[in-house]
Amino acid sequence: MWRATVLTLYPEMFPGPLGHALAGRALGRLWRLEARDIRAHALDRHGSVDDTPAGGGPGMVMRADVVAAAIDAAEQETGPQPKILLTPRGRPLDQARVRELAGGAGVTLVCGRFEGVDQRVIDARGLEEVAVGDVVLSGGEVAALLLLDACVRLLPGVMGHAESGDEESFEAGLLEHPQYTRPREFEGRSIPQDLLGGDHAAVRRWRRAAALRDTRLRRPDLWAKYVAETVDKPAQTE
Repeated sequence: MWRATVLTLYPEMFPGPLGHALAGRALGRLWRLEARDIRAHALDRHGSVDDTPAGGGPGMVMRADVVAAAIDAAEQETGPQPKILLTPRGRPLDQARVRELAGGAGVTLVCGRFEGVDQRVIDARGLEEVAVGDVVLSGGEVAALLLLDACVRLLPGVMGHAESGDEESFEAGLLEHPQYTRPREFEGRSIPQDLLGGDHAAVRRWRRAAALRDTRLRRPDLWAKYVAETVDKPAQTE
């Protein structure tokens, strides 16, 4: 069973939306979630987990010793597994990393708060710093929910049809093609004819062309990477 451990100051935020739909139906059957309170490892009677930043400045910083104690206690139960700190300073999360995590035994997620986490515990415990977008959130919990949802849906048996994820955005380095369903006509807009004739080859060509077009127009960063890795890739010689 795939195991997710979340270290947070707000364990009541979990499972949240992960308790519903695909992830919720699989929870306890195909994957396990444990939210652990970092504050349980505070070193004083006030439950302090933060202190003023070295060098001065606004806000507070989560203490290295408290966070380290929470990580160590969790690892005694989970054993070695990837340990990720959700932070806007991290490497952007992508589908390739999600697939790697979903293919392992589980993940430990550390949810920062305030101005962040003391860098020394990040270095000492080998935390992988991951960002879910170029945005700043109030804490890592929402980012943790996003990462877990992305992983859980890839676990064997979670999606009704495993192949349903094969053509989704980012799986082939491109955005997914647009989707259509009934009615055939909606406010003067029709479903593209190539999707209606039952010609599977025509459907594949249309979807491929649409994915290429939308990636080029909407995500020039992905398009440049796709071109570099495919179109501009030198032909192999024997």
